[in-house]
Order: sequence, then C-alpha cells, then structure tokens
Amino acid sequence: MPIDDLQQAAQKIAELLSNMNKLGGFRLKYRISAGDPQEEDTAALNVELAGPDTPLLTQHNGELLRAFETIAAQVLRLDQREQSQISFDAGNFKALREAELKMAAETAAAKVIESGVPFAFPPMNSRERRVLHMVLREIEGVETASNGEGRDRFLAVYPEGKTHLPVAAQAKPRFGGGGGGDRGGRGGRDGRSGRR
Repeated sequence: MPIDDLQQAAQKIAELLSNMNKLGGFRLKYRISAGDPQEEDTAALNVELAGPDTPLLTQHNGELLRAFETIAAQVLRLDQREQSQISFDAGNFKALREAELKMAAETAAAKVIESGVPFAFPPMNSRERRVLHMVLREIEGVETASNGEGRDRFLAVYPEGKTHLPVAAQAKPRFGGGGGGDRGGRGGRDGRSGRR
C-alpha cells in the first residue's frame, strides 16, 4: 500500500527528525524528497541526512540509520512489508553498502561453484538480502534461499540444484572490538582472577 499523502508524510518525518535533533542532541541536517514513481523498487520518500553526526548513523553497519528509518515507518504507521516506502541514507552509505554486498555475492558464488559447498551470509535485513538475491540470480551455477526467522534470517548460496544441503548462518558480527559486558575483566576488583 503506497503512502497516500507524500507531503503530509514528509512533514511528519521532518517533525520527527527535528525532535530527534532537539531531544537526542543530534547535529543532523536533512533533506526529504519524493522518489521516482516510474522507477520500480524505489522508495516513495527519500531522506538524506548530513552534518557532524553523520558518522554515528553509519557506524556498526548503519545500525542507527536503519533505526531512524524504522522509527519513521512506525510514525507513518507503515506495515513491516511497506517499510521500503521510505529510505534514509547518510554519506552515500547505502550505495557503498550495495557495492560491498555485490562484491561479497560474487565472491561467495565463485567459492560455491569451485568447492560445491553452500555458503551462508550472516543475518541481515530484507533489503540487503534482496540485493544479494538479485546479484546471485544473474550468476549461473548457483541458487539462493533465505533461511531462519526474524532478525536471524540469512541468505544462503547453494550449488545449482542442491538447495537440500545443510547450511548454518555465520555468526552476527560483534561491534566494539573484543570483550563482553564485563568491563572490569574477570575476578577481583583489580581485574586479576582469584580470591579477595
């Protein structure tokens, strides 16, 4: 279902971003434009973010950028299947990510064709899985399938005709370097293990 009133939807997104700047302390500028209705697979509304806090949006594989997009979709009361109606970008992140995904898809296909062993990507959102599907669809000798549920959904690449082979998703990338939630290390107050 398309967004009925683009102007009203753009105004709601502008209000949301203004409040996020004010209340969240962000320093972001934004430009909202309508997508090309003639072009297939384009968003009805595109939001380009810029400013000193752009790096915050794009780090951790664009996690905060996608969060902004999700919040905007909820403000517009879009169904999960309709979230592609809006697209947020910052610093050309999505185009760069798409190029990265295309290279990864081509590399995975070559590996699968050479080895005959399926390859699984880590879990990713539906837009990124779709990019992979589209690239791999053009490569002879491989087939793709999405596996898993929800946030754990991932794409697997199989040798042609062998989608029955077992495959498990790669682990989700961990952000922020090493270490878990225990900032002080293990053990005692000074970080050494042992008795106090």
